[in-house]
This record gives sequence, C-alpha cells and structure tokens, in this order.
Amino acid sequence: MSRVHDMGGRFGDGAVVPEGEDERFHEDWHARALALTLASGSLGKWNIDVSRHARECLAPKDYTAFSYYEKWIGGLAALLVNTGVLRRDELAGQSHAEISDLAEKKLTADQVAGVLARGGPADRKSDVLPVFTVGDSVLTRAIAENTLVSGGHTRLPGYAAGARGRIVRYHGTHILPDSNAHGLGEAPEPLYAVAFEASQLWAHPEHPRDEVVLDLWQSYLEAA
Repeated sequence: MSRVHDMGGRFGDGAVVPEGEDERFHEDWHARALALTLASGSLGKWNIDVSRHARECLAPKDYTAFSYYEKWIGGLAALLVNTGVLRRDELAGQSHAEISDLAEKKLTADQVAGVLARGGPADRKSDVLPVFTVGDSVLTRAIAENTLVSGGHTRLPGYAAGARGRIVRYHGTHILPDSNAHGLGEAPEPLYAVAFEASQLWAHPEHPRDEVVLDLWQSYLEAA
C-alpha cells in the first residue's frame, strides 16, 4: 500500500538542507507545539508508537500541505479526541471546557528536565531468541507493510523493502512498533542494525558504495 508519509529515499522532493542548532524552530509556535505534544504524552493515554501512527493517519491532502509541526498538532488533536481527553466541540472552542480528571497528571515546568533526561527506553526482556548474528546476510520483507494490522504502523521504510543487507549490530530485544501502535501489546523481539549498499536501495545511486544503516526488527527479516 502506498503511504504518503513514507518519503525516505523518494525522488523529486528536492535536496535535504541541514539546519543549524539555532534553526530548530522557525516560528514561536513551533516550540510550543513540541512542548504541548510532550506534555500531553505525560497523561499516559498513548505511547510513542500510537502518536507516530496518529500523524501518519492524517488525510493525505493535509499531510502533504502541513508543515512539520502542523503535522504534530494535527496528530495530537486526533489523539486527544480519540482517547477521550477532549471532546471535538471542546477542541474547537465551541463549548465550555471543564477541568479534566487528568489534570493531576499534568507535567509541570519543574518536572520537564527530569522527564526528558529519563527518556522512554524501549528495550524489554523477551522469550523470542535472535536468529541472526553480526555478519549474516538478510533480506527485508518484500512489501513494507504491517502484517498484524492492515494499513498499520511499521518502521520498515518502503525504499528498503525487498533489499539485501547485512547485520552489523544486535541491539537486544525491543518493543515492536507494529504491535504497540495498535494496542496489541509490546511484543518485544530482537532488533538489529542492518547495513544496505546504496546500489541495493536505488536503481541509479550517485555513490553506489555508500551504505545506509537501518534499525530493523527480526520479523522484518529473513535469511538471504
């Protein structure tokens, strides 16, 4: 299935222009959008994979028209309504908003540094054993799709589907986004760093011997 958000390696979108550290926010509201998204996450109503999928579910016409932080706010609005934190009329300012029972979970200014420092580790213990070792040749799934949920979230990019690579690192067992984004449990499984030659990913790479390294879950891979 074609996914509008799966833009990696796509031709025709222009060059990627790196920005300096002081250019992270081009408008004042960009920083507020980031802060609001992080603060809302502290309510405990969704996880990072659910929030990523919410942005992916924006209407294609909106996704292509929105700027980066407009996508964040669009996804957040959907999450707030879909999880019952806000009603649609409250979000639209069409009714009087009442104090939520979740108010006690709000992230206060003095807590921010500690919360960000702790991060959100995704490594978990699992009974699923690794089947690949460093140096093994592997093939990625032929179609970059979620095999658990039709049209669901996955971290296998389309440009790497059906490509041959080699294992360069084993990261341990980590939460599977394809499951975690859809309320199906964390389902941790082995996670690997996989290196792909540019010539495996694109028909006419500018530098064929360059490599792209992707972190990919075991269920995305098979022995080459």
